[in-house]
Amino acid sequence: MPLQKDFLWGGAVAANQAEGAYKKGGKGMALVDILPSGKERWDALFHPNKVLETTYHHYPSHEAIDFYHSYKEDIKLFAEMGFKVFRTSISWPRIFPNGDELEPNEAGLQFYDDLFAECQKYGIEPLVTLNHFDTPLYLVTEYGGWRNRKLVEFYERYAKVVFERYKDKVKYWLTFNEINMLLHIPFFGGGLIIDEDENADQVKFQAAHHQLVASSLATKAAREINGDKFMIGCMLAAGEIYPYSCHPEDLLKSVKENQKQYFFIDVQSRGAYPSYTTRMFRELNVELKMKEGDESLLKEYPVDFISFSYYSSRLTSADPEINAGEKSGNAFGSLDNPHLEASEWGWQIDPVGLRVTMNNLYDRYQKPLFIVENGLGAVDKLENGTVADDYRIDYMRDHLKQMIEAVDDGVELLGYTSWGCIDIVSAGSGEMKKRYGFIYVDRDNEGNGTGKRYKKKSFDWYKKVIETNGTDL
Repeated sequence: MPLQKDFLWGGAVAANQAEGAYKKGGKGMALVDILPSGKERWDALFHPNKVLETTYHHYPSHEAIDFYHSYKEDIKLFAEMGFKVFRTSISWPRIFPNGDELEPNEAGLQFYDDLFAECQKYGIEPLVTLNHFDTPLYLVTEYGGWRNRKLVEFYERYAKVVFERYKDKVKYWLTFNEINMLLHIPFFGGGLIIDEDENADQVKFQAAHHQLVASSLATKAAREINGDKFMIGCMLAAGEIYPYSCHPEDLLKSVKENQKQYFFIDVQSRGAYPSYTTRMFRELNVELKMKEGDESLLKEYPVDFISFSYYSSRLTSADPEINAGEKSGNAFGSLDNPHLEASEWGWQIDPVGLRVTMNNLYDRYQKPLFIVENGLGAVDKLENGTVADDYRIDYMRDHLKQMIEAVDDGVELLGYTSWGCIDIVSAGSGEMKKRYGFIYVDRDNEGNGTGKRYKKKSFDWYKKVIETNGTDL
């Protein structure tokens, strides 16, 4: 079955990994603005108390690829590839520098006015994430991040401002990026600093509840401001967790592990906490504090579509000795799957897993899907003004084939935006050498370089894919 004629092909970046200009136009500090790069970054993410007290030699988000100043040049290149959609995020502290102000920062609002107008100029539909790992730092240090119910109020105010401002420029919105990442990197996902004597699960799931309520309030605001002209989506860091063997206990373990990621989307899509969370919370000694009206709000304002990132599947075992061999290629741990190869960063490459994930998500929710992140991070070599990235083309071709197979299976799919369509700072490592883009950016891990853009071999390949609506891969 061919893809629908209005299939939304494009690419994706995040404000904190692309824009730079971290103090320009009245922008406040985001939590990512105090994160270093390399091995220090992982240490900082999992020991955030330390990062608040440490001065590092390089902060990659401060300059990133300077998209703040080069967006016109970059969007022109996206248009040359034929993008129908461009996923980016609004930097919350660019709009509300501290996060708790009553009035927004006009200079920040104007920047996104200009950015979205540039997209409109080329007929590119913006797909905008409200909170992509850049909660204002002040809300972390002064309020405790998303553990504090006050952030629901601040987020709702922010959502209302940008919905009203861009109601004629943006149709597709995502409330939180990879909302389930809160459980795996709580500082990134929720601005959480958890003391050793606290029940970490209690803190994380309470923060998750606040984000889920905030998501529904944003959806409610969207309906009131622009009716059904907005499409509001949630966003999952997806990837099916396979059982290590056909042993029933391994299968059960994989079911339970998958539930931990799906529970967020169960609430956002179905409008209620699923039945399995009763036992899960009991066993984790978690008691959610809800306000009167929370449950009815969640029920009344679910999302319109399910978006997700997909990079790899995972593997788990019920046997503690086997599971001790789990490795962390990214934020998620996984056993090595002997049937799969891995990227330079240890992410296991599983195109069929994308089809499996799409079928499971669509069977579960019966709502349109949108792949908003997928791609290969690799070390690219610039030679003679280009990069011969056949390895990236192979990776994407294999995944797009499986994506189309899933559509043929009956999955309703709105679009596909490859991650890091132009090279950006890596979220996990803060490096530039981990490149995903069709466009090479001359910057290194220390922020050195001209910043000049170069088309990779994959640029023309993806242009052809879009031109033929996926029939010529």
